[in-house]
Amino acid sequence: MSLPITLPGGGGPIPADTTRLMYASTDRNGAAIPVTGAFLRPTLPWQGPGVRPVIVVAPGTQGQGDQCAPSNTLAYLAQYNGGLDLGVQYEQYAAIYPLLALGAAVVVTDHQGFGTPGAHTYFSREASGHAVLDAARAARNLAGSGLEPAAPVGLWGYSQGGGSVAAAAELAADYAPELPLAGTYAGAPVVSVEAELRRFEGGALTGAMGYYINGAVEEYPALGAAIQRLFNDAGKQMLADTSGQCVAETVLTQGFRDTRTWTTTGQTVADALLSDPGWAAHLGADRTGGLRPNAPVLVQATAHDELVPTYSARQGAADWCAQGAAVTYRELPLPGEPIGLGVSHVATSPLSLPGALQWMGDRLAGRPGASTC
Repeated sequence: MSLPITLPGGGGPIPADTTRLMYASTDRNGAAIPVTGAFLRPTLPWQGPGVRPVIVVAPGTQGQGDQCAPSNTLAYLAQYNGGLDLGVQYEQYAAIYPLLALGAAVVVTDHQGFGTPGAHTYFSREASGHAVLDAARAARNLAGSGLEPAAPVGLWGYSQGGGSVAAAAELAADYAPELPLAGTYAGAPVVSVEAELRRFEGGALTGAMGYYINGAVEEYPALGAAIQRLFNDAGKQMLADTSGQCVAETVLTQGFRDTRTWTTTGQTVADALLSDPGWAAHLGADRTGGLRPNAPVLVQATAHDELVPTYSARQGAADWCAQGAAVTYRELPLPGEPIGLGVSHVATSPLSLPGALQWMGDRLAGRPGASTC
């Protein structure tokens, strides 16, 4: 299903015709689910050799409320919904417009549960990876896309999106072997959810833990019993509140918290969840690096990332290298800041953009990459 939408011009015409999509995907349990997204057909010619490619953009953290769905905010850049509820579509300038300027077609996925029934399954490895790969399938099958059958596919994501495309890269061989995957750019990827929950502790995105927990209970309702036991009234209220929030509101209302005040055990949220066997298994399954990607991957990190642990990205790249994958690992030597606002994390996205575009262009042109393994 598709529906035309108009992008903001920012003072000039946008080089794309944009269509909102609803396409079929598969959740963590193997059930068919609908996922929304948007396809952007560029009006500029493809700047590289061969046929026009399609790039799947997996957005970073937007929130959990349906109003935050990336394909929804795509038409506005910023959307104010009252109170502290502000949605910002930062992927426009961080990825979408630069890719369109190269003449590549772009398809943006909303992931599971954004604008479709159920909670958004934040950081769910399989659901996120499937949504990315099925977005590529949907774009290639879309009537009037302008894509040729041989159109190569690139995957592009940063932060939450980096984790989503990393999952897609390692799931592609089994889940979507027919896709001509040229390469994956995984910027500041969330590789280990356990490590991510620990990094969220006390920082700007402390409340984003709620997104993950709500999504996990959506996937496996049986996990809810442990939440009732492990979380006190304040913790349960946090989960209820974040389920309908965009990220700006979550930062303002739940950021910089000591999560021990949310648990009945006095433990941090990560430790409390790991004390339950069901949650420990769920967290373990949401770790990327166990399967070999079937196409080159660029993993981009920064030395002192305040929001996504750098050691996790390093380990994920090392795990893939050990399996013989073609991996390029790059790390910017940016300093971190002690408050946990995420200055280094945010800055790495635009600073790494030129190199990432060059790397992706080379892969789409069929040129081999120099592995750093």
